Amino acid sequence: MTDAVLVINSGSSSIKFALYPMSSGGEIPLIRGKVSGIGRAPDFVAFDAAGAALDETALQNLDGDAGHGELVQGLLDWLASEHSGLNVVAVGHRVVHGGQVFDGPVVITSETFKQMEDLTPLAPLHQPHNLAAVTAISKRASDIVQVACFDTSFHRTQPRLAQLFGLPHKLSDAGIIRYGFHGLSYEYIAGVLTDLPGCKAEGRVIVAHLGNGASICAMKNRQSVATSMGFTALHGLMMGRRSGTLDAGAVLHLVQQLGMSVDEVHHLLYRESGLLGVSGISNNMRELQESPDPRAAEAIDLFCYKAALEFASHAAAMEGLDSIVFTAGIGENSAMVRQKICRQLSWLGIEIDETANAEHAKTISAGGSRISVHVVATNEELVIANATRALAS
Repeated sequence: MTDAVLVINSGSSSIKFALYPMSSGGEIPLIRGKVSGIGRAPDFVAFDAAGAALDETALQNLDGDAGHGELVQGLLDWLASEHSGLNVVAVGHRVVHGGQVFDGPVVITSETFKQMEDLTPLAPLHQPHNLAAVTAISKRASDIVQVACFDTSFHRTQPRLAQLFGLPHKLSDAGIIRYGFHGLSYEYIAGVLTDLPGCKAEGRVIVAHLGNGASICAMKNRQSVATSMGFTALHGLMMGRRSGTLDAGAVLHLVQQLGMSVDEVHHLLYRESGLLGVSGISNNMRELQESPDPRAAEAIDLFCYKAALEFASHAAAMEGLDSIVFTAGIGENSAMVRQKICRQLSWLGIEIDETANAEHAKTISAGGSRISVHVVATNEELVIANATRALAS
């Protein structure tokens, strides 16, 4: 029997999971997988440590209306029946919002669960699903230690000025501040900066988490000092479906002059904008790069232009820049996007080695570049597993 840590990342329409050995040092998951299509027809895939596919019919008996809690229960049933040699002794959860309450991972108790519930208005699209997974496991095995790891915690090291909007103090005191997200990804990258040749790990580093959701983080001494996302994950860079930063007056115009409802504006900005909205084709960067449609090219150019502006802004927050790291789906896999962003920032002394960039090498800056540029695959699940191991033991 092998003691294991179960990591759960419960999103709005999917549940990603991974099992790691409880013993420290195990960085390769014993099992990893995903349940997608939640709310329609749940689709289950799983792989062992060698990457071989496991039984994909495990959750087919569940109704298409099955919610996150039921699917987590089904996942636990599958593990118990098909992988009885694994003994889940602790569960680590990605929880999107920790507010100003949580600046690091915590063991989930009735008190901390209530505090996380109270933060639901700050992340109504994600927090309920995160907590549904916690509840499902508590019902199944109340003795299992559960740990919450927050996407906002990494940014709590930011100075006060970096967190404030230009709003009256009473609103800032009420919690309307910049929180930032993708913190688990940034925590992982901060932990591996010293492994990157030429990277000034303790210096001024910008990490770009570029995926369907996208943000950047400015780090000094491997701590967050500024980030592009703000009160919500809508702010900052243009994303796959999200608009990114938008003049608040434009939102008022949509409501007051065009007669759109709040729900319609919400859907527009979160689901119909970004790469999808500008191109009218897709939110998938690979599809856009392969498309001959000029609108696809414009969407890519706007994505890179907006990102370059945020890079410059965050370099100003650190009064300089020593290294850049690209990560996440687009950051790791799109040589075109990396090249366009770095070309826009060439005035900073950035030079790209085109061959290394095309090969997605770990270091893609040329030898004479004043700023080193790197590509690193992020690993949020490992961050959660390590935090859970530490607190559970």
